[in-house]
Amino acid sequence: MTEAAPASGARAFAGAFLTHPAVLWSAFVLVHLILGLICLTAPSLPMGDVTIAYAFWVRQGVEADIWVGIDTAWVYPIVALVPMLASLIAGWTFYASTWLTLVMAVDAIAFAVLLRRGRPDRATAPVAWWWLGFLLALGPVALGRIDSFATALAIVGALLVVGRPVIGSALLATAAWIKVWPAALVAAAVIALRRRLTVVATALAVSVIVLGVGVLLGGGPGLVSFITQQDGRGLQIESPLAIPAMWAAWAHDGTVIYYDREILTYQLQGQGVAEAAALSTPLLALAVAAISALGIVGAVRRRDPAILLPPLMLAFTGALILFNKVGSPQFTGWLAVPVIFGLVMARIGGGRSFRTPAVIAVVIAAFTQVVYPYLYGKLLALDTVLLITLTARNILTAVLVAWAVKALIDAVRSDPELS
Repeated sequence: MTEAAPASGARAFAGAFLTHPAVLWSAFVLVHLILGLICLTAPSLPMGDVTIAYAFWVRQGVEADIWVGIDTAWVYPIVALVPMLASLIAGWTFYASTWLTLVMAVDAIAFAVLLRRGRPDRATAPVAWWWLGFLLALGPVALGRIDSFATALAIVGALLVVGRPVIGSALLATAAWIKVWPAALVAAAVIALRRRLTVVATALAVSVIVLGVGVLLGGGPGLVSFITQQDGRGLQIESPLAIPAMWAAWAHDGTVIYYDREILTYQLQGQGVAEAAALSTPLLALAVAAISALGIVGAVRRRDPAILLPPLMLAFTGALILFNKVGSPQFTGWLAVPVIFGLVMARIGGGRSFRTPAVIAVVIAAFTQVVYPYLYGKLLALDTVLLITLTARNILTAVLVAWAVKALIDAVRSDPELS
């Protein structure tokens, strides 16, 4: 007993320390400062999209009055312009640092909601620590892309959508008008929640408002051009579907990497590459249809949303990554939303344990950072170690989707009396 008491006291102290708001918020600031410093100083230009592409689009609008998504077709939905334009508040000299400040601000809002309005406890603090670890594992790309804003909004939306479907679905729909993928989270909520008509009506209302504002600003067909802008893209080298072609290129089997100056990314060409790219859309459609069918069966059987919705969100998100012909490194950041939601539901909502996908997601993030941005040049040179790392990352993505589908099946089969 004399030895157990000090050990118990030490655990209590550690628990109190790790759940203290000052400790968590200090860690939050430190993580963002570290990643921000890397974004601003790394020679590999991890903020190249922000300082080159995004700044160019804003400059074109401010100086030439030609606005992407309004006057011209664009790869992003129109609300993506908001953070890009807002980053100009302090002038062009501080465009990158202002961007990072804004990302930190929206992440802080998500962090506060996760911690139950900034008051952490033993249920929410471990999830907050997981998110900080995930951000560090993913690296600077977690802050240096437009996806950062969509992800932060989607985290808040996912955490609120069960209890406050109007607010939650409004935030998820807004996130989808920044980067399309959170629309999958809206679809998951429509399937799993019993107040699905509220979710649908709210998401439609947000879309009508966005499009209405866009029309008032002079927009036309360009407002929805993001739907078709991806059609002409080839197979990007990081895509899971590109792994066989990458190994073929490594083996000098006729497949080569080239830089597409229109899309501004590295893609593949060679035997079977075009076919693989063409297959991505039908494969994704089939995956989404199958996942939706499972979710609908669970909804018809009136399974508890706390059990059904987390794996449904993860399955949708993972499928969007796994069957995507693009495969950009920032896509890994999307995983934070369903994993955070699943961890929270497991701890306070009675949902299934999400420890396995949480661990897998961190490893995927770490492998992503190994590949990009620091050693991307070696990947382009088809370095064997980098190619193995990328292959492992993409295999783990498939494993994550498989876990989510299995968890979804288990949720559908579960006894509703125990849900």
